[in-house]
Amino acid sequence: MTVRRGVPDGAEERVAELYWEAFGRKLGAALNPPATGRHFIATHLHRDRAVVALAGDQVVGVAGFQLDGRGLTGGGVSDVLNTYGLFRGIPRLAVLALLERTPAPGQLVMDGIAVDADFRGNGIGSLLLRETLRVAVDHLCDEVRLDVIDVNPRARALYERHGFTAFHTEQTPYLRRLMGFGAVTTMHRSIAPPLGEVAPPAGERA
Repeated sequence: MTVRRGVPDGAEERVAELYWEAFGRKLGAALNPPATGRHFIATHLHRDRAVVALAGDQVVGVAGFQLDGRGLTGGGVSDVLNTYGLFRGIPRLAVLALLERTPAPGQLVMDGIAVDADFRGNGIGSLLLRETLRVAVDHLCDEVRLDVIDVNPRARALYERHGFTAFHTEQTPYLRRLMGFGAVTTMHRSIAPPLGEVAPPAGERA
């Protein structure tokens, strides 16, 4: 298993597949049907805004992040309208706006971690998270921020093991039917000097 920064050439569809598998319920409200949504994600990826895990040459995990105005999943207003048309595109833009999380100065914002179901339980999420923290260090960020939904306690536990603490929880019952969750917790982790290697927690599997 290796971890590298950036989506390899030709792996855009694979990354989109993993992202859709992990976040399709949330993204589907804006990008369904699934085949169109996966193609949209693959077409508009910012390949340098990801850390990926590879088993051989196959991408088996991905962590996307936003930094300096760009995130892993791209595509602007015109891209949505060109793909879905004017009348179907406008309400989709409204849904996408609900999901937007803009980094503050000095922040890296994580978009989420997706791991192939056949490879879960092997510490890949931790590997991806640690490398993303190193990205934040290398870009002289003061803080890493992420959002975790109430129906994903395993992800929250992973983040807490790596030093993230809950900052604020927003109740979103109006999104439960649309996207499958009813609350979003924002978590922060400071990147404090001395800047250097981000050590794994004791007992964490590599």
